[in-house]
This record gives sequence, C-alpha cells and structure tokens, in this order.
Amino acid sequence: MAKFTRRDFGKLSAGGFASAGLAGGATVAAATPAAAAISGITARPAEVAQARGRRVIVVGGGWSGLTLAKYLKMGDPELDVVLIERRSVFISHPISGLWLAGLTPLETIAHSYLDAAAHNGYTYFNASLVDVDRPARRVTTDQGWLAYDALVLAPGIDYDYASFGVTDPHQIDLLKSHYPAGFVSGSEHITLARKVQGFKGGVFVLTAPPGIYRCSATPYERACLIASVFKKRNIKGKVVLIDPRDQPAVSAEGFLAAFDELYGDFIDYMPSTEIEGIDGENRTISTGFDDIAFDDGAIYPRIRGARLLEYLGLADAKSAQREAAIDPFTYNAMPSGTIDPNVYICGDCRPMPFSKSGGTARSEAMYVAALIVARAGGKEIPWQSPHTTCYSMVNTEPPEAIMVDGQYRFDATAGQWAHFENTANNQRDSAMGKKAFEWADAHFRDMFS
Repeated sequence: MAKFTRRDFGKLSAGGFASAGLAGGATVAAATPAAAAISGITARPAEVAQARGRRVIVVGGGWSGLTLAKYLKMGDPELDVVLIERRSVFISHPISGLWLAGLTPLETIAHSYLDAAAHNGYTYFNASLVDVDRPARRVTTDQGWLAYDALVLAPGIDYDYASFGVTDPHQIDLLKSHYPAGFVSGSEHITLARKVQGFKGGVFVLTAPPGIYRCSATPYERACLIASVFKKRNIKGKVVLIDPRDQPAVSAEGFLAAFDELYGDFIDYMPSTEIEGIDGENRTISTGFDDIAFDDGAIYPRIRGARLLEYLGLADAKSAQREAAIDPFTYNAMPSGTIDPNVYICGDCRPMPFSKSGGTARSEAMYVAALIVARAGGKEIPWQSPHTTCYSMVNTEPPEAIMVDGQYRFDATAGQWAHFENTANNQRDSAMGKKAFEWADAHFRDMFS
C-alpha cells in the first residue's frame, strides 16, 4: 500500500504539483497594474544563458521531452538545448501503478529535472509557455522570451469530460478534484493513492475511455492492482471497470484471465458499456443500460491533445481528439497544411494511432532528436517506427506480469497505419514481473542519470 510520510511531502513541495494556467487564456485590461507587470515580464528576455550554438527549445518535460533533450545533446553536443517545463518535480505515469499497490517506493516514480539537466548537459528552465511567434522563431514564457533555431512541442494531453456528457464547469471541477483519472498530474496520483489506502468498502469505479488514450493497458492493470490491495486487506468491496470495448484494448487474454482467476470476488468488468452521463455529487454513472452507484473511484474520460495546441493554432481541426496537425513522418508542425520546418510536435498529442505510452513516446523522441541533429548538419534520415513495449503487472503476491511488444508501419496502398512485428505474452509469470521493474529502472536511469 502506498504510504505517505512527512519525509515524502518534504521531497515533493506543493509547487512540484502545481499546474500553471495558460496566460493567454484570459483577457486583462491593458491599463491595469497587473497587466502592465505581466507585459513587462513576458516582453523581456528570459534569464537563460545566451545560446552558444544552434538553440533547440523543447517544451514539455514528460517522457518525450526528457528523452528529446538528452538525445539532442548526445547526437550533437554543440547544440544549445533548453527544456521548458512548468513543473518542478517529475512524476511518472508509467509504473505508477506499482507504487499505488505498494510494490515500489515513491522515489521510483519521482525525479528531479535539475538532475536530468545537470547529468545530460542541457538547460532546465522552470517556466510556463505563453505563446509562440513562429515567423520570428521566438517563444514567450511567464518569465520572458527566448529565440530558437528549432522548437519541439511535447505538451501531452488534456481530458475531454464532454465525452461523458459532462459540460458544466462545476461538475467538471468536481470530477477532476474528487475522482481524478490519474493520467495528467502528479497530484492525481497522490489523491488516487489516498483513496485506495483509505477505502472502507463498496464500489470503487474505474473507467476506460473510448478512442486512443494514455496508456492502453493501464485501466486494466490498475483494476488488478487496486483489487490486489482490497484482496490483501480483505476489504468488502469491488473494483467496477466500465469499458466501451467488448474486451480489454490490449493483452485481452491475459487481463481477462487475471480478472477471473485472481480477482473473481474483487473485479466486476463491464465491457461494451457506454457512459452517457455522470452525477459526481450523487456518485452515479448513467449508461445505456442502467445507473451505476459508486462509493469512490477514478473517472477517466476520453483524452484530447493539449489545449495549448489549439491556442497556438497547431491542432488539427479534423481530429476527433484535437491532436496536433503534423507531418506524420517528420513530426513537423503543419498548420493549415503548410509545413513549418522549424517546429516539431511529438509525444502523446500526436495524431498517429500509436500507443500513447511512455515507452512509445520515448522511442519516438529518439527519432525526432536524430532527425533534428541530422538536419542541423544538412542531412536527412529515413522515418523510424516507434517501439512499444508494455509490461502490465496483474498480480502482487508474487509480482507477476504480462507483456506486449510491437512496432508500426504505414500501408501506403490502404493509406492506414498498422501494427508490425507484434509479440505478446499473456501467460503471467514472475520473470515478466521482474522485467517490469528492470524496464522502468533502465528508462529512468537513462532519462535522469
């Protein structure tokens, strides 16, 4: 079980989980002292050392952004790389379920951006992006502006509660604060862990969203891990997992076997169930069949590309999930169909139907970094497929996992993306459970050490 100590909260300051708002989202009268102060701050150069070479700015310090910053410097040490990230502490979404179930300490998923920058030779600038002037090649932050030669945006995702029929701001805020999904901010993980730790019994609801979401296996893995806590503590309650699909989105055979064989008394899986509305105050979820009452839970709506992309005019208006408008092979921004050769967009906000997982975003970022490095030297490189490797822990005593691994290819004849060289192992065992820990450790060491 995830425990919270004074020592944990000493390491994770309140500022580490703060989400700074987008300054461009509100209108302030130009004559006010506050507006004048803000204008003065954003109009001045940021307090970042002058570039000593071609400057590449990376916005967003998730798995994609951290990998980009490191591999840009590895590929060309002469590049001046600046990572702009509004958070002061990194909290990983991948592997967070293991912490939730008490299989690993908080230190496993919590890391320092300062350490990552110091160890890998780039600059970490703790600031929030406000605007991008693409013709001038300049980004504006809440702490001043910086010029760039190349810009990479990796802003991640936002939630789309309207997909559940919830549009009232009060109701959205209620769901975000009382039943957070646990896929955007570190605060959500803290809250979810508290919920699991303090659950006394009844129905703990989880939802798997429609569309492509972050991350395909997680709702099913999380159901297993939370159920394992209830089982271990002999809590008289069930995890109710509501899924619009007719079976788990990935590793269906392995997850269904775990639901039945390990957690028959603790998991109620509801496939082919569409959510039509949610009443957070009365804790009721309406489906096409009936109303489901719940005592607590984590409600995960459909995801969409970060709203920042729309503000910057870089979202694809035709995308159902409002993801980035890009060239899918070079990741260059392509607003209104015109390629911007100096701006790239990658990570979970990209539109291709690749898994929105940490490992996928990381391998994708390695390619984008290599492409930017090559272009800095006047060369081009061929497109490389992202690589998705996912270990899903389904048992805790002993730790046992299942896994899936694969790549992607584009079928030019059909005009569609397809899986390529996929392998899966749905037979849970301790060897894969061990590999799940090893996979996480190797990736964290590479990003932060």
